Amino acid sequence: MRYVVFTDLDGTLIDHNTYSYKAAKPAIERLKEKDIPLIFCTSKTRAEIEVYVRELKSSHPFISENGGAIFIPKDYFSVDYPVSKTEGNYNVIELGTSYNTLRHVLTDIRSHEKMDIIGFGDMDDKGVSKDTGLDIESSRLAKMREYDEAFKLNGDEETAERLKEYIKSEGLNYTRGGRYWHIMGDNDKGKAVNILTGLYKKEYGDVKTIGLGDSLNDFPMLKAVDIPVLVQKQDGKHDPKIEDSEIRRVEGIGPIGWNMAVQEIVS
Repeated sequence: MRYVVFTDLDGTLIDHNTYSYKAAKPAIERLKEKDIPLIFCTSKTRAEIEVYVRELKSSHPFISENGGAIFIPKDYFSVDYPVSKTEGNYNVIELGTSYNTLRHVLTDIRSHEKMDIIGFGDMDDKGVSKDTGLDIESSRLAKMREYDEAFKLNGDEETAERLKEYIKSEGLNYTRGGRYWHIMGDNDKGKAVNILTGLYKKEYGDVKTIGLGDSLNDFPMLKAVDIPVLVQKQDGKHDPKIEDSEIRRVEGIGPIGWNMAVQEIVS
């Protein structure tokens, strides 16, 4: 039996405020020792994820922009699978809608519904940096979006409901993460996880999947794995919007809880 670990980044593997994964390093090293794949499954862009791929010397696939695409290193799997395009050293399975289409719909919502919406595409690098706390270079990478637009909505819950209805009427989807709303196509983290899990099973046979997240944005991923784990958010509580009792809740905020959970499961 082979474990495969899928993980969110912001607020889960990396700290919500400092963007550090230091507290999770012992478990990350344990996964490397046991040759257990660690798959980033996040709302971040390919450009952002590749920073962590380089830092952690990962040779495994990753999932960008809420399941918008799966990036698989060439020659990683011996089994055949459908490839949408190649990008550098990666075969790419595209599941999402183009960024330009999403921006167009968001602009329509803002003008037709008179909503106070600001997306990454409305801000320059400095604006994203100020809003997220990221440095300028990281903000530049965060703006290199391909399948998902991150945005803020200033309004009450009634406004939020109207926003949801409009997005659905356009045949698109949305999710709310720890910091931002996201508008996307017919993709989510769970669909991408299921595709990758299927490839691992074809390659290795008996596979058991672990998924770790912190917010409602991660729910599709958590429902797609064998062992779903919810870490505490920055306030020391688990996301109250996730009510599923089958999801394991661990004590420990972000990477602290991540480290404890992974060590316990794979030991």
